[in-house]
Amino acid sequence: MSTITEIAILVLAAFVGFEVISKVPNTLHTPLMSGTNAIHGIVLLGGLLTIAASSGVLEKVLLVIAIMFGTINIVGGFLVTDRMLGMFKKKPEPTAEAEPEPEGGTAGEAGGPKAEAEPEPDPPAGAEGGGQ
Repeated sequence: MSTITEIAILVLAAFVGFEVISKVPNTLHTPLMSGTNAIHGIVLLGGLLTIAASSGVLEKVLLVIAIMFGTINIVGGFLVTDRMLGMFKKKPEPTAEAEPEPEGGTAGEAGGPKAEAEPEPDPPAGAEGGGQ
């Protein structure tokens, strides 16, 4: 194939991929991520097998970079999938621990209205009004 044909295929594949991915509803995101992680695992295995057969330094460097990005993509995908699945798990109900009752009781009890915890401080000397 000519270079122009290969570039045209790349551009069309990118456009179709963008259109397909943008139409995925949120409910299908987690199952599709799991499938994509499995496919990237196969790609990673292919990269590892290819690096064994490579001969040039440039090939090995590019394959190491590809394997590194593939590994990051797989691990990140599984972390995102795990986090999304965690959103659907029921959270444990908090245990009913008895809160300590404030001193003096609460309003509506038989003891009457809620008592003040601290008495008001005495006014400073000479502030009781009326000049002497």
